[in-house]
Amino acid sequence: MREDLVQDPVTIISDGLLIGRLKECELLLNHPSVSRAQAGIKGIDGVYYLFSLRPANPPKLNGSPVEENVALAPGDIVEIGPFLLEIDRADQTLVVKVALQIGIEAATTVISGSLTTAQLVDPEAVEKKRAAKPRAAPLPGNKALDIFWDKRIREAGKMVRPSPLFPRSQRRSGKAQFNWTPTSDLARRWPVSFLIWGTVAVGVLSVMAAYWYANAYSPAPVSRSHVLNEFEIMPAIATRPNNDSCTSCHSFTGSMEANCASCHNTEAFVATVIKPHVEAGIGCVSCHTEHQGTEFKPAQAALATCTSCHNDANSRTYNGRKVSTPHDGTFGYPVVSGKWQWTGLDNEEWALKQVNATRLPAESEDQWRSKQFHALHVQRVRTVAGLPGNAQGELSCSSCHKSFKPIDRETPRTTCGACHNGRIEPGTNRVLISSDKPNCVSCHVQHVKDKRRWGASLLAAAR
Repeated sequence: MREDLVQDPVTIISDGLLIGRLKECELLLNHPSVSRAQAGIKGIDGVYYLFSLRPANPPKLNGSPVEENVALAPGDIVEIGPFLLEIDRADQTLVVKVALQIGIEAATTVISGSLTTAQLVDPEAVEKKRAAKPRAAPLPGNKALDIFWDKRIREAGKMVRPSPLFPRSQRRSGKAQFNWTPTSDLARRWPVSFLIWGTVAVGVLSVMAAYWYANAYSPAPVSRSHVLNEFEIMPAIATRPNNDSCTSCHSFTGSMEANCASCHNTEAFVATVIKPHVEAGIGCVSCHTEHQGTEFKPAQAALATCTSCHNDANSRTYNGRKVSTPHDGTFGYPVVSGKWQWTGLDNEEWALKQVNATRLPAESEDQWRSKQFHALHVQRVRTVAGLPGNAQGELSCSSCHKSFKPIDRETPRTTCGACHNGRIEPGTNRVLISSDKPNCVSCHVQHVKDKRRWGASLLAAAR
């Protein structure tokens, strides 16, 4: 029963009575000094208990703050802000009479007996009601009850959450705004909303541009090989022509390195990176740069990266190690001071060479590397002008060594350049390396599974 409002008595059937300033509370006490959800009343085993839900702003029972919970008895006065709640019982029903008292304390009103014309109760009647039925003891700590009230508070507080996109829609009433709604002349403008909506619009247009115009965000056109819609190099070294597509390399589903390896995987060519480069963090795009224009040739640039990286002027470290100019800046012969510097081929690379030579158990690492090196050259490669050979026109030991006792290790340094120079691109006959320049990858093969052999015409089997 609300004596502070022009309102008929209301019967509420509920498993708990939530008291506070929120509109969803069963007992709404609309005043700034009242918490959103300050107290609750719940019946347990025929006894009604008052629960304090805000320790910082507890309700008062007969002038004393309620710390956790307390049993209610007829004639009790509950003080919540300026509101006084007189408690009574009618059979199994709890009767709550609400009045708004301004400038009068509940404790003074009841205990002193000097009530004003706004008095709620007769002190003698209050004492008779309290004596009629002893007050039950407070309930011990109960986790189930805590969960119950937490759930009730959450349900009561379920309103449309404020959003930066709608900053004034469904605003939750604050202590200073409990009974008014701002009009348009008092409402703030929406600078944050405009910024967010503008960002969303730009983002949507950016995504649409990325799909409608493939080169919308390209720093420069890609190379000719990636612009064509049909293969120019045969046998093909890619599974499909790129056709000037950005998403073939840049995608959400995989890294660029993975996309490169996936596309460049055919019967004639498999994109591989040697172990030292993997350990140094060198990948496809480290050598084959893109977005340099249609006249740019990634394959030719890749060959140039060997000398641009492997030189004494490069101060960068790779996996903690520095690189330097190899072979004193000229064609290399992999023996220094009688020791083999060539690391040789691993088992997988050696098997791809299809050379008839196997390692014997008694052979040392140096002996096996020497055996590999000579098996790749002797009686396998055709002689070129200026180099002697055997009767079949194939390289022999005397093609590079003029003497063997002691063995001549100086002449081979001058004969390497006769074969390991220049490079012509298969299929297009483009000059990738001029004939007077060293071809590093003729010895240091990066793509070991490339079946388009370097200098295939030099092999004796190709005659």
